[in-house]
Amino acid sequence: MFAAENGLKGDPRLLGISKAIRVVPHFPKPGIMFQDITTLLLDHKAFKDTVDIFVDRYRDMGISVVAGVEARGFMFGPAIALAIGAKFVPLRKPRKLPGEVISEKYVLEYGTDCLEMHVGAVEPGERAIVIDDLVATGGTLSAAIRLLERVGAEVVECGCVIGVPEVKGQCRLNGKPLYILVEPRLIDNCC
Repeated sequence: MFAAENGLKGDPRLLGISKAIRVVPHFPKPGIMFQDITTLLLDHKAFKDTVDIFVDRYRDMGISVVAGVEARGFMFGPAIALAIGAKFVPLRKPRKLPGEVISEKYVLEYGTDCLEMHVGAVEPGERAIVIDDLVATGGTLSAAIRLLERVGAEVVECGCVIGVPEVKGQCRLNGKPLYILVEPRLIDNCC
């Protein structure tokens, strides 16, 4: 579900977050309107508002694990985890974590990819959320859910800063709720 449809309709923070995201046309390939959150990170107020909205949502849900998807989930996840008193668990691409890991492969539009997590980072019965910057098809988030559930975690929800309009009607991944702050913008106001 989109935040504006869940009690935050008209909240000026959502507009500020949306405006802080730079749109880069035709990156990384023609036809893609890349949603660059690095400009959001440069805007202290918009970055704080982003984290605050997630913290307000998850503070009283008994969450013990905030799992961040590499790499942009790492930018929001740790701040959310600290604020709600949870641990942060990175879900990384292959061969990035030292030590013993478990893996979950998933299908992309053109090929496959994989997420890995340290063995023992999440205990059975822990309540988890998955954080990333953007959801389009949901493949990466679905793999993250499967990875956490394989070790016995209860995945409560996935939270993303940006969600493409096509996911608006499908507010669940693998049966889990999906919480999105803003829709992608098509063009920047400048240039």
